[in-house]
Amino acid sequence: MASNLLDDSIEDIFRTVLQTASEDLIVVNPSADAIEELIDVAGGISEPPRIRLLGDESTLKGVMSDFILASNAADLIDEETLELRALADGSENSLLISPNEVVALINVGDTVAGLTTDDEEFVSLAYDSYTTTWEEAETFNLRTPPLSRVRSTLAEDIGEPVEADFTGVLDSLQTARGDGDGLDEVTISLLIAAKNEVLLYDISKWGEDVGIASKATFSRTKTRLEDMGLIDTEKVPIDVGRPRLRLKFGDERLREANTDQLASVAQNLLN
Repeated sequence: MASNLLDDSIEDIFRTVLQTASEDLIVVNPSADAIEELIDVAGGISEPPRIRLLGDESTLKGVMSDFILASNAADLIDEETLELRALADGSENSLLISPNEVVALINVGDTVAGLTTDDEEFVSLAYDSYTTTWEEAETFNLRTPPLSRVRSTLAEDIGEPVEADFTGVLDSLQTARGDGDGLDEVTISLLIAAKNEVLLYDISKWGEDVGIASKATFSRTKTRLEDMGLIDTEKVPIDVGRPRLRLKFGDERLREANTDQLASVAQNLLN
């Protein structure tokens, strides 16, 4: 039998398991915190195993409402490192299963224990059982685009300075949910566009094309930010059709903020 793997953080357990796992790892019913740590750790490993995540659907929806986390997960999916499927119910144990070992994740207060076994008969039974569960589970569709694609298309379509500001704002945030716990991706895009005086048409077309949100969502969010005084617009005549709107900051505090301060200043104004 393998020795029990005891650590004081789920991050340490995932790093150990991902670095020692074979080509395949099934992750069963992880908590929201565990999903976040798994995506973070997997993104920092050069050759992670194929990760098949079987999660509670409501937990997956809650976690993936954070653009930062979801877009990093989308990168892993795009690289064919990660797959997501929803459990029929959330009553399963929290397990990490590879063809060589089974790790049960147990939380006791602030301590996390990864209780492991490499008993061949038990491991084979668990792996086969959860492979069947995986095959019968519904795919969890992640609609968030990969962060690498968001950044590269923003640089190409709008400009490298805009992409640098977008990345700087994301780096200053822990989450990007837009529910009072950070700014959402549409608001961030519009604020960065206003900082660089980009046309609303250009940033909303880019956002729709890359899969962040529809032009209508960008327009509604622009109106809300304008009504609250965060951004302003000026009309720019074009040869044919209605004038387009150039985005600008409407509040002096935003104009004076550095990129790494922009999110906190905007959040204070929104609240």
